[in-house]
Amino acid sequence: MANLLLVKYYLLPFIFSFLLAVVATALIRKLARQLKIFDYPGEPRKIHDQPIPSLGGLAIFFSFLMITLVYWQSGLIMDGRIEPKFIVGIIGGGLLLMVGGYIDDKYKLAPPWSIIWPALAALTIILFGFKIGYITNPFGGLLYLAGTIWSPLLIFFWLMGMMYTTKFLDGLDGLVSGVAVIGSIILFLVSLFWDVPLSGTSILCLILGGSSLGFLIWNFHPAKIFLGEGGSTFLGFMLGVLAIISGAKIATALLVMGLPILDVIWVIVRRIFREKKSPFLADKKHLHFRLLDAGLNQRQVVLLLYLLTLLFGATAIFQQTFGKLIALGILVIVMLGLAWWVIYRYKQKYG
Repeated sequence: MANLLLVKYYLLPFIFSFLLAVVATALIRKLARQLKIFDYPGEPRKIHDQPIPSLGGLAIFFSFLMITLVYWQSGLIMDGRIEPKFIVGIIGGGLLLMVGGYIDDKYKLAPPWSIIWPALAALTIILFGFKIGYITNPFGGLLYLAGTIWSPLLIFFWLMGMMYTTKFLDGLDGLVSGVAVIGSIILFLVSLFWDVPLSGTSILCLILGGSSLGFLIWNFHPAKIFLGEGGSTFLGFMLGVLAIISGAKIATALLVMGLPILDVIWVIVRRIFREKKSPFLADKKHLHFRLLDAGLNQRQVVLLLYLLTLLFGATAIFQQTFGKLIALGILVIVMLGLAWWVIYRYKQKYG
């Protein structure tokens, strides 16, 4: 009986979303070709040498949407913590990202215009009643945010940070979609330890993980389709939302996405204060590009970042908040070590 429940609640949503995403990605790839929506080489941060169909995020969103609606109608997602309006808010935010992503992929929006859609998606989550009731004080006790302006502000900036982290990370084949798979599984495992039994959060994590893995089959190097703007922001959006509804597991998501977040912070600070230019301008100075410069190939860089994501994300399963902060500190040291190694290898290679 327990095995049947395990299959019903946990295995089936992952398998259904995975299979649907595999098929949906093939169809979206054909659609992108027909609409002539490609990611063309030539820009400074582009490393592919031929046009690749974009819009892949639509396949992930469609798969996530369809399986979520099925499980919503079955009542398995509604566990008391997740309300119907939350599902509506997630779908609404995702739709906004898909619309904005399509426009951006088709017409190449300037950064001041492309930021509108992630901002609207984050506001949608707030408008549909998502709240962070409290955050854990690493030195003991709780910091209560419910009923204050800090809850919506934290949600807004948290989601914007997550969306732009995955957007900036989307530079190598399979990197963001693979990290999303790992992040979803980590959040799922954390929900087993700290959430209510058979929670709706667990199912949503598995649906996102299955959808991302189905897309990854097409997206791993050499990629046959790219996420596009909508896909790269949707995955960050969903990881951020899942961290909120699983009981403000923001520290967990920070560990999962810690390396990309640190990289984005460093790049933004460098662009603003050292290079005196817009933080939104694309370049090839992110960590994943630096690792390529150091002599690793695409697959090696992606697998290395998968491993680091898995290692630090897994610590969240067993650690309380203070332990997670220690792990974040170790992650900073790892980041600095990687930066030193990249500089050392670059000097060896190019003098």
